[in-house]
Amino acid sequence: MRIMAFDYGTKRVGIAVTDPLQIIATALTTVHAQDVVAFVKEYLTKEAVSSFVVGMPRQIDGTDSQSAQHVKGFVRTMRRTFPTIPTVTIDERFTSKMASATIAQSGLKKSKRQDKGLVDSVSAVIILQSYLEARDLQG
Repeated sequence: MRIMAFDYGTKRVGIAVTDPLQIIATALTTVHAQDVVAFVKEYLTKEAVSSFVVGMPRQIDGTDSQSAQHVKGFVRTMRRTFPTIPTVTIDERFTSKMASATIAQSGLKKSKRQDKGLVDSVSAVIILQSYLEARDLQG
């Protein structure tokens, strides 16, 4: 079963998934925020997902950022819509900056590097990778 991660934004949502063995995180896509539930429903008709991981935006001091309320609403929607799939949150401080830096170093053309959807899906990969690493440390 795969793990699916989300970098939720009010406009776009970056989505990443693991392989079935839950070892490697890969960017899946970026969808419009209003289409994310429909996208996940469709995805679940083809693939088994054991849990959802949602990046929770925080300030440097660890308190919720302005966009945290939107993410909390998204988490509630996911839990209500998919009650059998656990939804967990993980601190996503700096993931967008890390994603931008990763993309900048990738050698992609400037036009592709400025693709906001790419930043969102790479952010989702970083969120998922962070979750996998934290889970593995807990043993």
